[in-house]
Amino acid sequence: MAGLSRPESEGCRELLGLLDDDDIAALCDTVTSRLVQPDGRQDAIRAILAYSQSVEELLRRKKVHRDTIFKYLASQGVIIPPATEKHNLIQHAKDYWKRQLQLKLKDTPEPVKTSQDIRLFQQEKEDKKAEKVDFRQLGEEFCHWFFELLNSQNPFLGPPQDEWGPQHFWHDVKLRFYYKTSEQKVIDYHGAEIVSLRLLSLVKEEYLFLSPNLDSRGLKCASSPHGLVMVGVAGTVHRGDTCLGIFEQIFGLIRCPFVENTWKIKFINLRIIGEASLAPGTLMKPAITFEQSDLEAFYSISLSGTKSMT
Repeated sequence: MAGLSRPESEGCRELLGLLDDDDIAALCDTVTSRLVQPDGRQDAIRAILAYSQSVEELLRRKKVHRDTIFKYLASQGVIIPPATEKHNLIQHAKDYWKRQLQLKLKDTPEPVKTSQDIRLFQQEKEDKKAEKVDFRQLGEEFCHWFFELLNSQNPFLGPPQDEWGPQHFWHDVKLRFYYKTSEQKVIDYHGAEIVSLRLLSLVKEEYLFLSPNLDSRGLKCASSPHGLVMVGVAGTVHRGDTCLGIFEQIFGLIRCPFVENTWKIKFINLRIIGEASLAPGTLMKPAITFEQSDLEAFYSISLSGTKSMT
């Protein structure tokens, strides 16, 4: 668990102080999965800070309102237009706390390096050079996050835990949606707002639930030399107690250079096939039909628009 830096923890403590008691209690239940029973408001705030994996995760919670972040920043002398969206306010808060940390480090005298410190530093540099991204693990973690967040917007599952929106996509994201149910159709969507709303409508208005199969047959990952990571995943589509069919989905992810350990979605190809159109036994073990070589070539093909999902 990465946790919060000292300036982030101090800043979030002040920010949480602007919430009412009911919001603090609800937020504590969400962050700790109801495993911690705080003794009063301050104890609840301590638990929230201790169990939050990152400042971004905490500030994205629905109980941390946009207006609260705005008021906190204003109290710190950070002047921002009142109409600024929540995800941008979060970035302003993170930037402010990062500056506070840099100021503290600047005022701290640099310790004299010993030969042991130098050896440790050199070893750390060598370790970082040898370090490679585990794309399989990245793909699995991404799928857990994406489908949990998307499915939580289904009104049958209660109030969503986190905020869905265009902030998870690059502004020029592309979605190609192919479905084969009572009819067969391919539709392209462009732009973070439109793509976000179309995916949201699947669960919020059509009441679908996408269940990914994350074993070796249902999940495949690859990367391009340019740093794009491609994740292909297969699974089943449900509505209530009924399994309606299967889906295959390919994501193109690019690391955000401005937010640490954050990847945004560059493109999506989604294929949904109704049960009536499937071969017998297909529902039992949904598998991604794209091979590793398909994923590796997918970046240039998808951008040119020549790849068909039929």
